[in-house]
Amino acid sequence: MKKQLLLVAIATTLGGTLMAGSLQAATLDDVKSRGHVQCGVTSGLPGFSQPDENGDWTGIDVDTCRAVAAAVFGSADKAQFTPLTAKERFTALQSGEIDVLSRNTTWTLTRDASLGLNFTGVNYYDGQGFLVSKSLGVNDAEQLDGATICIQAGTTTELNLADYFRTKGMTFNPLVFDTSEQTVSGFAAGRCDVLTSDRSQLAALRSKLEDPSSAITLPNIISKEPLGPVVRQGDDQWFNIVKWALFVQINAEELGVTQANVAEMKSSTNPEIQRLLGTTGDMGEKLGVPADFGFRIIQTVGNYGEMYDRNVGPDTPLGLDRGLNALWNNGGIMYAPPVR
Repeated sequence: MKKQLLLVAIATTLGGTLMAGSLQAATLDDVKSRGHVQCGVTSGLPGFSQPDENGDWTGIDVDTCRAVAAAVFGSADKAQFTPLTAKERFTALQSGEIDVLSRNTTWTLTRDASLGLNFTGVNYYDGQGFLVSKSLGVNDAEQLDGATICIQAGTTTELNLADYFRTKGMTFNPLVFDTSEQTVSGFAAGRCDVLTSDRSQLAALRSKLEDPSSAITLPNIISKEPLGPVVRQGDDQWFNIVKWALFVQINAEELGVTQANVAEMKSSTNPEIQRLLGTTGDMGEKLGVPADFGFRIIQTVGNYGEMYDRNVGPDTPLGLDRGLNALWNNGGIMYAPPVR
């Protein structure tokens, strides 16, 4: 990382002119030298990033990082995790404390254009909603005029909420907390009438209530929240590696390649599968990773559908249907460029 910061400083001194090849390999070299990928995640959000009873991190965002580690090292176990609050996350990435931020983070123009960061794709399409106690007797967000609403600081939910209430000619009283755990504790203690966040996060927080059936998520969706991993700007090679680790998982699901059959699929005569798994072509060489990086990702982490189902799907405590996150050819909008 010192090398990358030095190159950036030199580039600034030279008026922003930078030899493209010099900076490109900085993050990958640092990751290889260190022996693992350092990933920024939440401090604990079921289904997305949370340590289990053994201290092992699980969730969609965790698996997204594990896929990157599998691409670089051939092993998903070469990922380590740094828990971060919403306010800490961007600084941790900008400073080089982490290599990838994979922390249910919404892709917006401001974040893309003014923080020195790049979003590498979307691993979960979401939207902001409202969690209310059944005892409140509310079934629509337009009944929330004057409500006290628990919000997490440093998130897109604050601006979305203000926009929605202003558009509807309503008022609200914000109660702002630093972490998602604090917001759900405030809601459970009756300090607010409503908890607002991405609907996937509401499902995760609802599962933490002593009696999850005591609260309901209103049907209203008031925003678009494309969530995905983030890297620093200025390192195109690392940007491409993180991006294509996710794209490989999405393409694998579309092609029917799973953890269970990936070894068998290495002998497939389908040219798309051959390129995906590295049995033909030079896809890994183009990225600067092993030729079979796609095979290693699917072997150790699985395809996108498998990752979704085990972390947040219908048979998990969150019980989330695929919805928009279904593949484009199955009623959703999840789609990846071809490995070609």
